[in-house]
Amino acid sequence: AGATVVSDTKALWSSADILLKINPPTEAEANLLKRNAILIGLLNPFVNQDIIGKLSEKGVTAFALELIPRISRAQSMDVLSSQASIAGYKAVLIAAMASGKYFPMLTTAAGTIPPAKVLIIGAGVAGLQAIATARRLGAVVEAYDVRAEVREQVQSLGAKYVSVDIQEETATQEGYAKEVSKAAQEKIQQTLTEHVKKSDIVITTAQVPGKKAPRIITENMIAQMSAGSVIVDLAAEQGGNCAYSQPAKTVIQHGVTILGPVNVPASMPIHASQMYAKNISTFLKALLENGKDEIIQQSCVTRKKGEVNP
Repeated sequence: AGATVVSDTKALWSSADILLKINPPTEAEANLLKRNAILIGLLNPFVNQDIIGKLSEKGVTAFALELIPRISRAQSMDVLSSQASIAGYKAVLIAAMASGKYFPMLTTAAGTIPPAKVLIIGAGVAGLQAIATARRLGAVVEAYDVRAEVREQVQSLGAKYVSVDIQEETATQEGYAKEVSKAAQEKIQQTLTEHVKKSDIVITTAQVPGKKAPRIITENMIAQMSAGSVIVDLAAEQGGNCAYSQPAKTVIQHGVTILGPVNVPASMPIHASQMYAKNISTFLKALLENGKDEIIQQSCVTRKKGEVNP
């Protein structure tokens, strides 16, 4: 495609006018950037305050792709959605590999095998892809999300929606899930206990931007699950939706296997790279054409020695 592959990364960082990246830069990398450079990538600005401060000090104009607004014009730039789709798909395959059961119902000469019961918690992009994948494999699927408006999306994929009546706002203006009160969390856990108890596989995807992942699956729920059941916690890196889960580790409690995979899209690097490349190149084109567009403005976190996005 005309690019040059280099081995001297220090020289690359210090000479680039525009630097495109996947993960946030380290402090050492941020120090190498030249003044007035442009940095574009997944910067996780809610967590990496020190790095954002360093970029601001150096006068770097930094764009955090996770802050791209959820509007129709920005769909082709939506990195969170493209990568979450991969994570949801792969989570079901990880669960299937760890489970000792078939997913579909099978009628054989040795008897009838009932379908696996799968519960998906969180019906964002990752959760919806997990529902679709589990259904394709033949499982009976239930799903829960704190946002009641996703009910139709869940049902359209052939899953049963688990309803919990919460009398408070549960979604942001951008459509993301909001952190709910302690009372609402307890009500959710009470309702989900019976559904978790009868599930062969639970996949959790619930995350709140800028917050620690909500704890949804408790120690008591896990103790009531059948031995051999599997939980895949896609939020393990952000604190986990599930008790006992640890990032990049497999934990067994009460006979239940709890997996906390991290950077799941990297396990499918071909399509993850293709989609990320499309997202970031579309964003770069928009930046060069019209730097005053709302997509550009809302994703900008530092500019000319200042943090511009609260």
